[in-house]
Amino acid sequence: MAAGQRQRLDKILARMGYGSRKEIKKLIKEKRVQVNGEPAEEPGLHVLPARDRIEVDGTTLEYRPYIYLMLNKPRGVLSATEDKSAEVVVDLLPSRYRALHPFPVGRLDKDTEGLLLLTNDGRLAHRLLSPKKHVPKTYYAVIRGRVTEEDVEAFRRGVILEDGYRTRPGDLKILRSGLQSEVELTIYEGKYHQVKRMFAAVGKEVTYLKRMSMGPLLLDGRLKPGEYRELTEAEVAALQGIDRPGSDG
Repeated sequence: MAAGQRQRLDKILARMGYGSRKEIKKLIKEKRVQVNGEPAEEPGLHVLPARDRIEVDGTTLEYRPYIYLMLNKPRGVLSATEDKSAEVVVDLLPSRYRALHPFPVGRLDKDTEGLLLLTNDGRLAHRLLSPKKHVPKTYYAVIRGRVTEEDVEAFRRGVILEDGYRTRPGDLKILRSGLQSEVELTIYEGKYHQVKRMFAAVGKEVTYLKRMSMGPLLLDGRLKPGEYRELTEAEVAALQGIDRPGSDG
């Protein structure tokens, strides 16, 4: 909901991680919540987040309708918001972020590491994932088998996957060729298990995979697996540049 629309006070506080509706009702009853300098009387009070000053225990609430987080996804964690048996990426976040209901933009396989954008901005996520945008995604990979210039040329043309689909051209760079090769691959679409399937198409196997970038967003090298940070204003602006109508990413 936009910050310029009137919203229930208890719903705003719940989204900002101040507890359940019952807990927030208790905060209000104890006069710990103020709106424009006056104690709030009712949980259902309608306020304008963009205009009204909301304070909890003397701390002014910074209302943000959207959140943008860069996560260095670790291996063994699902790119999902919930799962009955496995840990998901949202579990790695504190409650103040989970309360804003972020979701992963796209997927990384369970055993893949690296850059994952988490946001609650559905419009931006839709455009980043749109096949029409061809947003580039770059990966570092370790390959079982010697990667050759013939493979580079095959990827440049687009390879035929096991189901008959021909991929869009990919940019393959050999970092080290040997029985265990190291490469950097940039693709412009996001088919299921695409990187692994592309190498399988040329008789190779991916043994380690890490996403390094998505569009203009680069993985922060200071983030260890499982760590995250909010995007800077410049990073958000760069992503929103892809979001502009007419942009081809």
